[in-house]
Amino acid sequence: MARIALAAGLVVAGAGAALAHATEGGLVLLLPTDVYTAAGAAAVALTVVLMAVLPERVASWLFTPLTLVPLPLTRLPQITSMLVALVFLSLVWTGLSGPRDPMENPLTLGIWTGFWIILVTVQGLAFDIWRWVNPWLGPAAMLRGLGVRQMLPLPVRLGYAPAILTFLAFAAFLMADPAPADPERLARFGGLYWLLNLVAVLVFGPRWLGRGEGITLLMRSYARMSIMTRRAGRLALGLSGWQVLRTRVPRGGWAGFMLVILACGSFDGVNETFWWLNVLGLNPLEFPGRSAVVWQNLAGLLAANVLLVAIFAATIKAGLLLNQSPLKLREAVRLFAPTILPIALGYHIAHYYSAFLVEGQYLWVMIEGLVGIPHEGPGHAHHITTGFFNTTDSMRRIWLTQAGAVVLGHVTAVILAHAVALRVFGTARRALLSQAPLALFMIAYTFFGLWLLASPRGL
Repeated sequence: MARIALAAGLVVAGAGAALAHATEGGLVLLLPTDVYTAAGAAAVALTVVLMAVLPERVASWLFTPLTLVPLPLTRLPQITSMLVALVFLSLVWTGLSGPRDPMENPLTLGIWTGFWIILVTVQGLAFDIWRWVNPWLGPAAMLRGLGVRQMLPLPVRLGYAPAILTFLAFAAFLMADPAPADPERLARFGGLYWLLNLVAVLVFGPRWLGRGEGITLLMRSYARMSIMTRRAGRLALGLSGWQVLRTRVPRGGWAGFMLVILACGSFDGVNETFWWLNVLGLNPLEFPGRSAVVWQNLAGLLAANVLLVAIFAATIKAGLLLNQSPLKLREAVRLFAPTILPIALGYHIAHYYSAFLVEGQYLWVMIEGLVGIPHEGPGHAHHITTGFFNTTDSMRRIWLTQAGAVVLGHVTAVILAHAVALRVFGTARRALLSQAPLALFMIAYTFFGLWLLASPRGL
C-alpha cells in the first residue's frame, strides 16, 4: 500500500504539456513568477542532492511495479482502431465541409484538444491508450485480410529516420503553418498524413508504424512513462517511469527521437514568446501574422533540435569523462535519453493546460450536442467561461499547477536518471559523478521551462 500511495502521489511527475492547440492567445502573466521559478529550480537541485545519499535499494524499490490481476491479450484493439479511423475520416470531411470557426468544427477540437492535449496526456500518465485508438492498425489489418500483402522490406539502414522526419513534418505544420487550426487546412494535412502512412504500412508492413510513423513512435515513447501496462500476462502498476528500467534500451535512432520530442515541445513554447518575436525583429504588439514568420519558425524548429541533441550529448560525454567510464557515448545516450521523457511530458501538460481549460469546454459542448443535449435553454448542461483568466488568484492557481507539472517532471527525470546510473555504474559515487553534468542540465532546463510558462506571449 505504501508503494501504491507513493506512486499515486508522484505520478504527476510524468506529466507534460501538449504540442498543439486550436487557438492561439496572447497572455501576459503579471505574477511574481521569479519567486516560483527559483523555488522550482531549487526543488530539482535538492532532489539531486538527495540522490547523492539515496541508497541503491531505495532507488530500485521506487521503480518496482506491483503485479495485479491477469490481463489476457485481445484482438479488440483492431476493432476499436477501425472505428477510430472511420471517425477520423468523418472528421476530415467535416473539416472540409463544416464551419470555419475552429471552436465549432469537430475536426479542430477533436485533433488538437481531444487527441493532442487529452490522449497524449493519458498515454504518458496512465496507460497505452494508443494501442486502442491507432487509426492505422485496423484499416491495415482489414486490407491484409482482403489479400493485400507487404510489397517491400523496410530498409534496416534507415533506422528511425522516417519517424523523425514524419514527426518533424507534424511539428512544422503545428508551429510554422500560417493557420494550423483552420479546419480546411487541418483536414487536408491530416487526411494526407493518414493516407500516406497507410500506404507506407501496406508497402513496408506493420514495422512502418514502429520505425516510420512519428506519432506512433511518440506514443510508444510516452507509453514508457505510463503507470500501467500488461507485463507477463498481468496488469502491472508502478511509479511513472518504472517501465524505462524494465524494457529494452532503445536503439540509437529511437533515443534520438526522444530528444526530438523534448526539443519540439520546447520550441513550441519559445516561438510564441515576446523574446522570439524580438529575435525576429518584430513588435509583438503589432504582430503581422503567422504567415510572416513561416520560414523563421521552420529554421528555429530545426535549430532547437540540433542544439538540444548537441547539449545532451555533451553532458553525457562530460559525465563519462568525470567517471572515467569506458562506455561509448552512443551507448550512454541510448541509456539516458529515456530519462528526459518526464521533462518533455511535464512541459507538454503545463504548456497546454490553459488551452485545455478553455477548449476542453468547447469539446464537452460538442459531445453534449452529439448525444442530444441542447446547447441553449433549460436543457443546456454547460456554460463556457473564461472567467478564471480574469483574477490574480485564479491565474496564480493555474500557473502553480503548470509549474508543478514542470517541476515534478524534472524531479522524476533526476530520480530516474540516477536509478539508471546506479544500474550501469554500480556504486553511488560513480553514478553521481556520471550524472553531475546531466543534473546541471536538468536544473538549467527547469529554469528554462518555468521561464517559458511565465513569459509574455504575442501570438
